[in-house]
Amino acid sequence: MIFWIILILTFTSSTIVSAQTSMWRDHVDFFAEEGLSEDMIENIYAELEYLEVNPLNLNTVSKEQLEQFPLLTAEQSASLYNFLLLNRPLYSIYELRNVKLLDYNTVALILPFFVVESPPEKSPTPNEILKGGRHDLHLRFDKPLTKRAGYQNYSDSILEKYPNRKYVGEDFYTSLRYRFSSSDHLQMGFMAEKDPGEKFIRKGIAKTFDHYGYHFVLQDLGVLKSLVVGDYRVSWGQGLVLNNDLMLPKSWGMNRLVRQTQSPKSHFSTSEYGYLRGVASTIGIGDLSLSAIFSSKKIDANLSESGEITSFKTDGYHRTPGELVKKHNTREQVEGINLNIKKDHFQVGLSSLHYRYDRRYNPRLKIYNQYVMRDSTNMNTSIDYLYRVGNLSFAGETAMGKNGAVATINILRYSPSSEVSMIALHRYFPVRYQGMYANAFKESGDVSNERGLYLGVSCSPFRRVRMEMYADIVRFPWPKYNIDRPSKALDLYFLTTYDPTSASSIQLRYKYKQKEKNQQMPDINIKTVEPYHTQKIRLRYENASVNDWNFRTTADAVIYKETYTPIEKGMMISQNIRYVWSDQSSSDIFVAYFDSPSYNSRLYSYERSLVSSFYIPSFYGNGFRFAITSRFAISKRLLFAVKGAHTLYLDRDTIGSGTEKIAGNHRTDLYTYLRWKF
Repeated sequence: MIFWIILILTFTSSTIVSAQTSMWRDHVDFFAEEGLSEDMIENIYAELEYLEVNPLNLNTVSKEQLEQFPLLTAEQSASLYNFLLLNRPLYSIYELRNVKLLDYNTVALILPFFVVESPPEKSPTPNEILKGGRHDLHLRFDKPLTKRAGYQNYSDSILEKYPNRKYVGEDFYTSLRYRFSSSDHLQMGFMAEKDPGEKFIRKGIAKTFDHYGYHFVLQDLGVLKSLVVGDYRVSWGQGLVLNNDLMLPKSWGMNRLVRQTQSPKSHFSTSEYGYLRGVASTIGIGDLSLSAIFSSKKIDANLSESGEITSFKTDGYHRTPGELVKKHNTREQVEGINLNIKKDHFQVGLSSLHYRYDRRYNPRLKIYNQYVMRDSTNMNTSIDYLYRVGNLSFAGETAMGKNGAVATINILRYSPSSEVSMIALHRYFPVRYQGMYANAFKESGDVSNERGLYLGVSCSPFRRVRMEMYADIVRFPWPKYNIDRPSKALDLYFLTTYDPTSASSIQLRYKYKQKEKNQQMPDINIKTVEPYHTQKIRLRYENASVNDWNFRTTADAVIYKETYTPIEKGMMISQNIRYVWSDQSSSDIFVAYFDSPSYNSRLYSYERSLVSSFYIPSFYGNGFRFAITSRFAISKRLLFAVKGAHTLYLDRDTIGSGTEKIAGNHRTDLYTYLRWKF
């Protein structure tokens, strides 16, 4: 029934005007397809949405603001800034097409985030900043329509024996986010969230949300480049000391592997893990900038009987008595400082980070975690560097932990034109390096026990043809989880896109990954470390040339093979149909058939999500996936979105396990979203 309701709403909307697509939103969807986590996608979406509402004036934008812009590489931001210095004042946004390192697709992607206006005669006063502000209110409510085992009724005797069998709260998700922003100088807001299964209502009265967040930001006010109070994210250098900002996947970030130190920015995501809470500031005088951060907050952790931390709990769920016991049972404190010097073609930074917990971190000793930090405090320092000459750039970072272990990452990039780019990245992360807040380019796990060489090329060999490819060769010198000896990995990627017309494209993507793990030899009770490989192939055709319609057809295949087991194959064929009613109103219908025998050959559904939320379900087995998503611009200030999703399995009578188990072969979910700008 829910699908028919949404379908009727979809095709009876009265807001039908000429359509315009938002390329950057489709670009963010691509992050999901390349494996970026939902939390990271939500962060980048919130940041880009803010920049779209508060576009940068090309006649006044600073070099630092361009360097912070997430959709430009370091070389592109430098090329754009040099162009602006020579050609200001600009009279049209389309003059961006004359920037040397900005190709047609990049210009089309970044257009919504820039404007061309006359420079103001003087800096705005505090009253002018407040009067010119915008208010954004986001409300989200999701409801599963198929009951899970965690919401069943159990007798008191059962719950006394198995208290974690039942969720303590209601089965819906809800969140509230509010933000006030004014020009480029001021942001402030708060958010509140409750996950499914967490307690919200008691005796008919609304209790509280499970998680809260807030932020206050001042930026670009004279020497004060940034001041953040509340929840924030920071990235220094290449991430060997500190990076809780966006970390792009290998395939998308090929041209963006050269990172730059970022000023503190607000954390407006509903993610309950990975952010800092406290005060952070950046002051800049000429070529010199100084950043300082302080954070103190409660976090979730799994504890031993003696009260030591065995691992950190990062999912944010507090649905059962067992999960509630772990809520905010540990305090972390972080202090850090970064000094950065930037010249025209040279940049160097010094970073130092100190962090502590009010309990000792001491995971249960295994051979693979023998060298992890076992203390309540640690410290990392580093030097990062960037040198650019012509079309060649060299960047990297070298860091040291408190125990003396040294890690390094170095990148060489050559871009003779906007159509060709070549990159080589080498990293050396010893097993003894301990960086709890490090998040650099890596294959998996922590920034330790990894040595790798990444080689990538992107080019346009023919008109309307774009190609990207890379090879990443990795060694793990010490045993890892489920790998009893040193191992290695190989990651290969190839993507080619052909655009027959400006409104259609054909895309072929191939991924190959070989790794190693413990495997049981057949008929012998002996384990050996053997290779296994996964191949993923995708063929996609997209056409948006029929008035306001968009058609996207995708075929996905997965091939998984271990040494002593048969090949496991999975496939999915999906069709997405979108109709764009107006700039803010659109509707999508997604239908997919999947056939995959095992979890190893699982496939992912990259269907349209709501405005600022992302859900990337995976499937194995045999069945169908249906989803209908609609966004309605009720007015210029009010936007409503609704999504209904239904999964039907043909090969099982139950779905899931434990508290998420469903008695039946189908599941249905409803998602709603409301945004009010005033």
